[in-house]
Parts: sequence; structure tokens; C-alpha cells
Amino acid sequence: MMMADIATAFPAIEILRDEPLAHYTYTETGGPADYLAFPTNIQETKSLLAYANEEKLPVTVVGNASNLIVRDGGIRGLVMILTKMNQITSTGNTVTAEAGASLIKTTQVAQARALTGFEFAAGIPGSVGGAVFMNAGAYGGEISEVALSAEVLTPAGEIRTLTKTEFDFGYRHSSIQDYDDIVLTATFALTPGDGEAIQATMDDLNARRAAKQPLELPSCGSVFKRPEGHYTGQLIQEAGLQGLKWGGAQVSTKHAGFIVNIDHATATDYLELIHHIQAVIWEKDQVHLETEVRIIGEEPTTTA
Repeated sequence: MMMADIATAFPAIEILRDEPLAHYTYTETGGPADYLAFPTNIQETKSLLAYANEEKLPVTVVGNASNLIVRDGGIRGLVMILTKMNQITSTGNTVTAEAGASLIKTTQVAQARALTGFEFAAGIPGSVGGAVFMNAGAYGGEISEVALSAEVLTPAGEIRTLTKTEFDFGYRHSSIQDYDDIVLTATFALTPGDGEAIQATMDDLNARRAAKQPLELPSCGSVFKRPEGHYTGQLIQEAGLQGLKWGGAQVSTKHAGFIVNIDHATATDYLELIHHIQAVIWEKDQVHLETEVRIIGEEPTTTA
């Protein structure tokens, strides 16, 4: 059965067919999307979803693809990358950003307005939508502390506004994950502060990040959630796994909580290395390392 040609239906939107997602993920891995669309506004996103629902095409939404692994078999149906929806505005003590806006740029807007509370996110490379989706955090701060509301598009195509209490935030969790909503915009409530002091804090956190994390190599960011009572990197180090290579992927020698692409790694290399680490840590410490990175897509087909 031939798939409906969504590119013909929306000539004004950039839509690519059979596009390798390795061109967009921070790991530089991932198989093809049947259709990859780049909507530029809320109406285009809503129209694409309505069309996909009508044609019974599965829909997957991706932000900045920084904390993401796409399996080598790729993704069927329609994938939307929202990074062209990137407007950021500020009113009073709030900052509102579209889902595809860079989280880093959003924190810079807050700093320029001398608004404090967002410094923790100054170096997180994700999009605003992805950050809200997973309640991103760093250096003791989390999105849950500053998120005020969000506009979301439900799988049925309805636009809703979620208030703070409806997010059901937890550790790397929000209700958006439970209902498959698409974040369109998010508004953050901040506090007036001193612009220079805010910038100094952001500079300090970014320097610490650069010193400890392998920012110079492709990676998916922090791979595992922190297990209660333990530090993930320490567990991996003590198990002798730091520096372990698996295909083109390697447990970072700079930070054992990261897996880096050192030699044309595939998503399968990443996933097999993740499973190996989980198995070793479970056998040695009886600690289950739960993945923080979002893993989507299909396994590659194998030929006999």
C-alpha cells in the first residue's frame, strides 16, 4: 500500500522523504524517516497532524534531538522537527518560547531581562519543548521549578493550555509523556535579579560543564537517570567500563555517564553498549540503570 504523499499536500512546508535522521541527532546516528517535516508555526503543525490522522500515518515529534537515540530502522510515518518554531518573547517576569526554541537561547533572553531562576539550564542543548517534555534539569535545577504553563496539541488535534499543576512533573517526567501531547509553546515564571550576577552564574555552570562533559564529541547527553543513593558515572567507573568501545561507540573517558560516537557509530552500537552496561551494573551492584535518553524508532531489518 503506497503511503499518501504528504509533501504534495503541503507544498509550503519543507518535507523530506526517506531522510536519514542521523543528519539531525546529536549522536549522528539513526535510520530514515518516511517523511520528515519542518513546520514553522502552530497552524502548520496542527494541519500536518490533522492530515496524518486522516491518512492514518503515525506521528513522531522531535525537538533538538540532543537527548535522543533513533534506532537504525528509522521511523515510519511522519516525523516533525520543530526547530523552525523558535520565537522567544518576554513580558514582565515571564519568558515564553516556542517549542523549537533553543533552551540555551531562552536562558540568554532571561538573563538579558535580568530575570533569575533559569541559570541551571544555560548549557542544556535541548529545545524548550523537549525540556518541558522530560522535565530537563542540571546543577540542582529543573524545568518544574520555572514552568508556568504550556500550550500543547493533543493527539486528536485539540490545542490545550496546561497549567503548572497539570504537568505532573517528576524526575525526567511530565504528563506530556503520558498523553503523547505535542508542546507548542511554554511560559516560564522567573524572578527579577541582577543581570551581571545571573551571567556570572551561567558562565560558571558552563565552564563546569565543559570541564567535565565530552562536549567535543557527538553524544546523546546523559544516558542514564541517577539511581537513588548512587552516582551513575561512579558505578560505571568502578565496574571498569569507562573507555569501553562497542563498534564506533565508547563510554566517555571524560565522563562515564556519557556514550560518545568516536568512529561512525550506529544506533545499534549505542543500544548494545547501553544494554551491556545495564547488565554489568546489575550483576555487580544489583542496581538497575534506567535510561534517561529517549529511544525511539524501529530495529533495522536483517537479511539472512
